[in-house]
Amino acid sequence: MATANAALANGCDNGPSPGRLSSVYSEVQTSRLNHPLRLPSVLKGPFKLVDGPPSSAAGNPDEIAKLFPNLFGQPSAKVVPTGSDPSDFAGSLKIGVVLSGGQAPGGHNVISGIFDYLQERAKGSILYGFKGGPAGIMKCKYVQLTPEFIYPYRNQGGFDMICSGRDKIETPEQFKQAEETAVKLDLDGLVVIGGDDSNTNACLLAENFRQKKMKIRVIGCPKTIDGDLKCKEVPTSFGFDTACKIYSEMIGNVMTDARSTGKYYHFVRLMGRAASHITLECALQTHPNIAIIGEEVAAKKQTLKNVTDYITNIICKRAELGYNYGVILIPEGLIDFIPEVQQLIAELNEILAHDVVDKEGLWKKKLQHQSQLLFEFLPQAIQEQLLLERDPHGNVQVAKIETEKMLISMVETELEKRKLEGTYSGHFKGQSHFFGYEGRCGLPTNFDATYCYALGYGAGVLLRSGKTGLISSN
Repeated sequence: MATANAALANGCDNGPSPGRLSSVYSEVQTSRLNHPLRLPSVLKGPFKLVDGPPSSAAGNPDEIAKLFPNLFGQPSAKVVPTGSDPSDFAGSLKIGVVLSGGQAPGGHNVISGIFDYLQERAKGSILYGFKGGPAGIMKCKYVQLTPEFIYPYRNQGGFDMICSGRDKIETPEQFKQAEETAVKLDLDGLVVIGGDDSNTNACLLAENFRQKKMKIRVIGCPKTIDGDLKCKEVPTSFGFDTACKIYSEMIGNVMTDARSTGKYYHFVRLMGRAASHITLECALQTHPNIAIIGEEVAAKKQTLKNVTDYITNIICKRAELGYNYGVILIPEGLIDFIPEVQQLIAELNEILAHDVVDKEGLWKKKLQHQSQLLFEFLPQAIQEQLLLERDPHGNVQVAKIETEKMLISMVETELEKRKLEGTYSGHFKGQSHFFGYEGRCGLPTNFDATYCYALGYGAGVLLRSGKTGLISSN
């Protein structure tokens, strides 16, 4: 037991062993270890890779072509069944894998899929796990993954097998460090498991390695519970299915609470910085009273006042029917979807990048008049949150902007105004919630567990066939 506790305390530095399962894992976790992982039929038998249409871009193709001259326009790839195993895939490989960005249920199964592919179809291969995200690549911090090391993590939540990080590889020095690691470990390939920013970074790595004529190839795996990597080529990002089910259960709980007490409006903010997919999916699963979709707000060019009035109008109509309670879903990135707020944030980014925000508030004079009025209109707490330090990718840390509390405050003000006008006579009590990290590391659903395993297996196929700068998808 002492050994097991030490392994847990050390996190990434010591992987658990199967012998500690009975003393550390719950009955549910243990049962998940035995859940069968099935591959798509095309990956079960002999197969080969065939080239598909050339890669392009959804927007600004000329600019992207300049950024990625060695990758842009290369053909996509598709796995198709064949009568016998291809002979040109012979030989063992040395592959690295890294978890990048926030956690998402199923990440461990991606690594399991890569490992099993190498074990089954590239015998003698080695899989290295870089610790702590991209920083592990730059610092050459890794662990050689073995069956005993990987086994306890199959079908389990979290990224604690090798841990993740939000570092970027972007400076000449950092690219050089990555090159040195690739040479030191004699890597044939690298799998980057990450979201949109991480896969962009993976593409930059692939471009750099190809430009330097290095043998290492880079393949990405689409990870983000936000679901904002969804497109024609990537039907879904892993973790989305699990997170939505977890959040929906929690939303159902607060719905029952609202109905039981009959006196609270629960404002629930859900994960989703650049897309409202989680909010929409959870609304479809739970049927709340209101669900604000950021993309609709942006398309209709709605203001904060418009959003506030929309919520207030529904609360007033429900009050007329005797219902002074309900549940309202809000996407995490709502504030960034509102055009007037987008403009404010863009101006704040410019100011924060080049100037000091003085206590006297003289910096506000650098805002355009309309942005200054909007900033002053926001509650003090939201003002402070908008000025927080940006994340490593230059994004506003929307998870720290308490949009739900802002809307509660603004709705309260509007309802008080309507009470004085005699158009509202109900009772309003707002309760705020943020369902975020609770959904990132849950035990993956059967869908995510199987999907992730296939993604990892597919990444192994792409690397062994010499592909680089592509995302594994199925």
